[in-house]
Amino acid sequence: MAVSDAFPLNWELDTLLPHPDSDAFREVCSAFRRELTDLAERSESLPEIDGQPKNVAGWVDFLQIYESITARAIELTDFIGCRAAADAQNKLFQKYEAHLSSLEPLREQIATNFEFALRDADAEEFAAFVKADEKLEAIEFYLRDRQRNAEMRLPKEQESLAADLAVDGIHAWGRLYDRISGSLRVPVMERGEIVQKSPGQVPLDSPQRAVRENNFFAAAKAWSSIADSCADALNHISGTRLTLYRKLGLRDHLESPLRHNRMRRETLDAMWNTVVARKSCLLKYLAAKSKCLGRDTLTWYDLQAPLPVTGASPSAELSYDAACTQVIESFSRFSPEFGEFARSAIEQRWIEVEDRPGKRQGGFCTWFPQKQESRIFMTYTNTPDSMSTLAHELGHAYHSHVLKDRPMFLQQYPMNLAETASTFAEAVLGERRLETAQTTGEKMTILDGMLGDAATYLMNIHARFLFEDAFHTERHDGELSAERLSELMLAAQKESFQQALDDDGWYENFWVSKLHFYITELPFYNFPYTFGYLLSLGVYALADEFGSEFPARYRQLLIATGCQDTEQAVESTLGYDLSGPEFWNKSLDVIEQRVEQFAALVASGASG
Repeated sequence: MAVSDAFPLNWELDTLLPHPDSDAFREVCSAFRRELTDLAERSESLPEIDGQPKNVAGWVDFLQIYESITARAIELTDFIGCRAAADAQNKLFQKYEAHLSSLEPLREQIATNFEFALRDADAEEFAAFVKADEKLEAIEFYLRDRQRNAEMRLPKEQESLAADLAVDGIHAWGRLYDRISGSLRVPVMERGEIVQKSPGQVPLDSPQRAVRENNFFAAAKAWSSIADSCADALNHISGTRLTLYRKLGLRDHLESPLRHNRMRRETLDAMWNTVVARKSCLLKYLAAKSKCLGRDTLTWYDLQAPLPVTGASPSAELSYDAACTQVIESFSRFSPEFGEFARSAIEQRWIEVEDRPGKRQGGFCTWFPQKQESRIFMTYTNTPDSMSTLAHELGHAYHSHVLKDRPMFLQQYPMNLAETASTFAEAVLGERRLETAQTTGEKMTILDGMLGDAATYLMNIHARFLFEDAFHTERHDGELSAERLSELMLAAQKESFQQALDDDGWYENFWVSKLHFYITELPFYNFPYTFGYLLSLGVYALADEFGSEFPARYRQLLIATGCQDTEQAVESTLGYDLSGPEFWNKSLDVIEQRVEQFAALVASGASG
């Protein structure tokens, strides 16, 4: 149970919007719906895209209203999302989630009309249009990006119908998963009593292997009880997407996620090819960890196990206060601004960390653009892993903070670049912890955490990518059973982990428990994590190259994420080409060096 004497455990939401059970909130929702409806109607007769003053003035006015409506939509949706995450079974919050989802067709109507108007303009008209007003010129990248999005749209009437059907179709399946997973309970033994816990409260990092094993199988059994329903949800989510892709004539199921992430296929291929070529170094890490744990090979539930090393105080809990202090100090060492931001976010109650039943699993950071504040959701479990999660989510929040004075339409960045900021923050914390380690055992424990992350990003998430890729390929021919999904997951894990785990140590039902597969807003939600992780490691590896300019360069990169494509953002600020192996090898060099350091410590007999 997370306990704190100095830093608050619960976030503050009441200053963002009125409580959902109040008349004031109902009026906020009603006013939003009215204004959204008005703007949707206005979007049906948008001016021509050209340099004519009257048309330009009309567009400037429309975009200012659109910006305001978009900001309020984000804030309302995320506010209710925060409430529902903290109280997963609250029917009122679930009702508002459904209500706000029902307004998505109006937002889609506006977006469709907007993007179609941009698409229909020829190059000369578009160039004259953006040069005709400084407000348009300031958001030229956004306008061109939305113009490209139009290529992913059906004809107007079909697009409108698809948006209407999505409310009770693809998005409803996502909400169903949230509800059944949010209400799932895992029976575990505590002090001789069987207690019911949320899945997020059942960790696999106990120093006692019997506890890890029991928790793993208890959780796996609980998740298996809803596997058929989850298979239905997954089939219908992907089936909807594949139908749309077919109607659009897309090359395959990766074309849409690549567009969402503003990146080229050559970049994705370069990343995975480099990972596959060099991830075998992690086998040496897994073998060394097996030796520390007294095992021939590891199982899934051993991957997060703490090392039984001397001088690391593995049984001591890491309090939330201590974690906050370490994060603030680490961030401050990199950049005083970064450290002060983290302190402010923690002290101003932007963060919900309390370990209690009824919360949804996972963690997230969301940005409220009008308030210029973030909110972070997680469950803190008094472990270094939880501290890393805190740093991760604060990295997201800092990213939004850096962009807060930019035009709102240039504050939006793709997920792969969002994950760069979060995993970079983890790297800052991890390297500082390694530098200040007092004992060999402590150093081993920190390296184990870092390399455990590497295994997650290069093996676990690679398995998720392989699973989704195979699933979408087979889904063309019809629905897949829960049993077949488990077979695909098992094959993906064995390929990605290069058969490194014990034969009985795989988690074939992982597809049931991983909420990322059920997020309906974005397809292929997983690979951006590996991309961001490796990009952040590569960026961190450039610190010596840039010297004292490095924090400023990093800040410039974060700003570029809102106004440039992925490859351009990196090349314009750091000077590297992501479509080749050079940059990715810099990232993997860091991982390999850590593996060698860890293996050497294990070989020296540092484990106790």
